[in-house]
Amino acid sequence: MDRLNGLARQVPTWVVYALGLVPLAFLVVGALQNSLGVDPVKAIERQLGQLGLKFLLASLAITPLRRFGLNLLRFRRALGLLAFAYVALHLTAWVWLDMGLRWSEVVADLWKRPYIILGMTGFAAMLPLALTSNAASIRRLGARAWGRLHRLAYVALTAGVLHLLLLTRVWTIEILIYAGIAIVLLGWRLLPRRAPRSRAAA
Repeated sequence: MDRLNGLARQVPTWVVYALGLVPLAFLVVGALQNSLGVDPVKAIERQLGQLGLKFLLASLAITPLRRFGLNLLRFRRALGLLAFAYVALHLTAWVWLDMGLRWSEVVADLWKRPYIILGMTGFAAMLPLALTSNAASIRRLGARAWGRLHRLAYVALTAGVLHLLLLTRVWTIEILIYAGIAIVLLGWRLLPRRAPRSRAAA
């Protein structure tokens, strides 16, 4: 594990951002080549939403992984911001490409389809996290208050998974894996934290 941590320390964070944008590049190329299937708009929405969920799961897995000795904490901000970017693009694709900026229909859909309200809730929970994912916000809010605020990530995760489950008519193995990982991460968050051992006890 020390070797993995050593390798991780050598990876610049910009590499995570660059690799995180590769799926977006493939999606854009697929749209330009008209190779996204019979309903490209739905394909774009679906892939952007699932990418957002994947990066959110990855960012929230950082803390449990530290318990097992793997320290990837320096990449958590990048993964969280990538998650927010993909969720924001997912929302934009729905409002712009799918609904055609017809705001009355957007509002009507909010009341007709509960999964849309859940999706909006997840996005609203992620917005303050993205805005405060910087050192200046930590100094201004204080580490403790900043940490409490960033627990909204678990609200976003819950809303995002429920949004996906209600939206999807057929629960594939992939979607069930997302839900299973989310349940594990949420359950881990609820586990009592072990107090550090004193030197006398050690």
